[in-house]
Amino acid sequence: MPDLATLLPMLALLLVTGALAGLVAGLLGVGGGIVLVPAYFYIFVGLGHDGPGLMQVCLATSLATIIVTSARSVMSHNRKGAVDWQILRHWAPGIAVGALVGVLVVAQLRTQALQAIFGLLALTVSLYMALGRDQWRLGPQMPGLAVRAPLSGAVGFLSVLMGIGGGSFGVPLMTLYNVPIHRAVATAAGFGITIALPSAAAFLLVPVEGAPPYTVGAVNMPAFALTIAMTLITAPMGAALAHRMDPRPLKRVFAVFLAAVALNMLRKALGY
Repeated sequence: MPDLATLLPMLALLLVTGALAGLVAGLLGVGGGIVLVPAYFYIFVGLGHDGPGLMQVCLATSLATIIVTSARSVMSHNRKGAVDWQILRHWAPGIAVGALVGVLVVAQLRTQALQAIFGLLALTVSLYMALGRDQWRLGPQMPGLAVRAPLSGAVGFLSVLMGIGGGSFGVPLMTLYNVPIHRAVATAAGFGITIALPSAAAFLLVPVEGAPPYTVGAVNMPAFALTIAMTLITAPMGAALAHRMDPRPLKRVFAVFLAAVALNMLRKALGY
């Protein structure tokens, strides 16, 4: 069992991380996972838990938190009638299958490879956030089965490789197919549950070498509990701020921050 000198700094840093992730998720609508994964990584490395499976723990723990935050978000959006249940029903099976395939892949990879993957995908997300345009379209409506099957699987698979919910890939995908942004954000919260629930459950069965204290499978329980406690407090604060200000300039600032995090992950993956 770790001593207080190790445990207390970890708890304090996790509280701050959860608060920041909730604020960013509420303010920018990007989901907290994209903040949590690198934050967990730097916290655990700083506390000396730099095992070969550390990124597995970061991804799995982030996904576990998304179960709670996405469920709360879906309920809130549904009260306003914003969730498109038809899209969710059609896309959920493929997303869930893709997520489980993602778990199988993550379980076979080690930290260096997962850092590289996270860095490349996060850099892609940051570029879309910075350069994407509201008028971009791939089609006038959501695609049929022939296109939906591979796209839904890709959303689940890529999201697990980054430890994130449905926002970063689901919202751009739906808006590119002409779904209004408020409906896309609401429905993507449902994507988050579809990604996180099966993948987090599967990660509980994945043993991790050199995991931080109190980790079950690949899910770190203190990080999970403290993150949930703080995001439930700060996400509504971020959402309230978003209604008082234009979040678009902040999204571009966050895109620059995310690009810096992604490049740093790539640097570490390359051994520099």
